[in-house]
Amino acid sequence: MIIQSLLDTDLYKFTMMQVVLHHFPGAMAEYRFKCRSRGVDLTPMLPRIREEIRHLCSVRFRKDELDYLRGLRFMKGDFVDLLRLFQLDEGFIDVREAPQVNGGVDITIRGPWLHTILFEVPVLAIVSESFFVHTQPQPNLDEGLRRLADKIAAVNAHPDPAFKISDFGTRRRFSREWHRRVIQVLRDRMHDRFVGTSNVMLAREYDLLPLGTMAHEYLQACQAVGPRLRDSQKFAFDTWAKEYRGDLGIALTDICGVDAFLRDFDLFFVKLFDGVRHDSGDPFEWGEKLLAHYALMRVDAHNKSFVFSDSLNIPLCIQLYERFHTRCRPAFGMGTNLTNDLGYTPLQVVIKMTRCNGQPVAKISDTPEKTMDYDPSYVNYLREVFEVSGPLPESSD
Repeated sequence: MIIQSLLDTDLYKFTMMQVVLHHFPGAMAEYRFKCRSRGVDLTPMLPRIREEIRHLCSVRFRKDELDYLRGLRFMKGDFVDLLRLFQLDEGFIDVREAPQVNGGVDITIRGPWLHTILFEVPVLAIVSESFFVHTQPQPNLDEGLRRLADKIAAVNAHPDPAFKISDFGTRRRFSREWHRRVIQVLRDRMHDRFVGTSNVMLAREYDLLPLGTMAHEYLQACQAVGPRLRDSQKFAFDTWAKEYRGDLGIALTDICGVDAFLRDFDLFFVKLFDGVRHDSGDPFEWGEKLLAHYALMRVDAHNKSFVFSDSLNIPLCIQLYERFHTRCRPAFGMGTNLTNDLGYTPLQVVIKMTRCNGQPVAKISDTPEKTMDYDPSYVNYLREVFEVSGPLPESSD
């Protein structure tokens, strides 16, 4: 089976889940699946997807896995104790055929936020691997290794040893075993130039740094669980800071666009957070805007991390590093181009939160060509409240 450990997910799922336990334990959530790849038919994979999800819902945390999580200084004892009892519930996820929509597959997740938050990443990994098992039963792994070797050579050849990359590619990987092989090769051939991985299982397996803080769903949910919509970003960052007290200090900037983020990211947050993460829009424009904002706040950005994580490849990482490394600390979380680059077209699939506590939630980021089926009247209201002009964009994590 594809998912053999509940650690086979991104770290930020656990960091957000801990916040949910301590601050929003009764919140209810809804997530919807979207396939953005045109001309893809996922219906032949439906039986396998259902079987894999059924198996996912039988997996429990092992003692050694819980001991690993307990060893992370930002994980609290009561949260790890909860995970000891945790199991995903198949009753909270519905998978059905949907002709002419999402590649013919509709996946909806509904239930308590605390008990549904861990579905997203493994379900997307299941869909991606099921697709490639069906369409590429004998993949050209040698081609994948050649492409990976080219990436490694380009990074290792860079004259500045501070230029490094990390892996953020769990959800749209080619397969679990290919992901494992990529991580092993990166660790063995890049050494310190490979920072770590967002995948907790592989970080533990290969003694790497697990990476991640927050995702869009956290800020979206705060639109519903916070005191008022206009203050939802500030509320999200305040709550995060109360939970982690200086750990995990990277703020996500594009829930309502970077301009709305900067209006809320005042001197208190600028000083409090270690840096920011880019996930949509032009990364060069974004970097310049953030640097100008730090300058306006009279805060030196040289020690602030600028984490780039949107559709990265090695040439783009190098360009961004050359542009910004003398003014901040650029970091690079590579996703699909690292874990699904064997010569085949990766699936563009996402699962996004669409409702929380019965009311619509949404994101309005900075990439207009990527859309999600949010409630249009709510999106218009969100735009008005956060003074967002232009098209209605949305980007993948």
